[in-house]
Amino acid sequence: MFQAHSQIICTIFGLHIYFYGVILAIAIIIGTFVSEHISATFFKYPKDTVIDLAPYLVVFGIIGARLYYCLLNYDFYMRFPTEILAIRHGGISIHGAILGGFIGLIIYAKRHKLSILRLCDVTSIGLVLAQAIGRWGNFFNSEAFGLPTDLPWKLYIAPQYRPIPYNDYEFFHPTFLYESVLNLLIFIVLFLVIKFNKSKKDGNIALLYLVLYSLARIIVENLRIDSVMYIHGIPIAIIVSVCIIILALAILIIRNLPRKEV
Repeated sequence: MFQAHSQIICTIFGLHIYFYGVILAIAIIIGTFVSEHISATFFKYPKDTVIDLAPYLVVFGIIGARLYYCLLNYDFYMRFPTEILAIRHGGISIHGAILGGFIGLIIYAKRHKLSILRLCDVTSIGLVLAQAIGRWGNFFNSEAFGLPTDLPWKLYIAPQYRPIPYNDYEFFHPTFLYESVLNLLIFIVLFLVIKFNKSKKDGNIALLYLVLYSLARIIVENLRIDSVMYIHGIPIAIIVSVCIIILALAILIIRNLPRKEV
């Protein structure tokens, strides 16, 4: 059984230090250095290329993650626009982070005359590892959990964090853990593809990441009960993931079809 006892690590000069923020920072640092190592080892990039790229990814990623979440909660943030900047109150989205980070990557690549697709490959593997680590922030926040369950690895959720329809339940699926494990498996797959040089073309690793992560998200999202938006009863995260899979798979297949010699 899992149970988070506190969201706060400590308080310094009246400022609360949260597990969530610390874990996200650790995830970003580890993901950055893993991508840096892979970029130098397998892609032969100059030293510190990813380190220099990281601020673009982080800043644009956070902006994208926040704006995407606010867009999904449009009604609330139209009534309370000052809350858009109150990121400490929670509310970010991985799909928005991916889109925002991609924009930052394009800007960096253009400024330094580097391949956008190749940088996407390099950063994808660090990103999915960072996601695997970052999901544990949801554990300490008692969020991103799933339907009620009585499985041995059940997650206890305190009454104040339970959705109203589930007030009478104590234990839920630890979907944060499921996604963390799936992301770790995706990291291993991508690393092996890179190590054994199976990607063939620049951009294939990033496309494979999009397909695999979207599949993982669909699996997990079917168990979650905290989706921020539904369309005809389907969580928006599933709809977006399906669209990403279709688009990424189509691009992956088309660009890797054998070319006929004329």
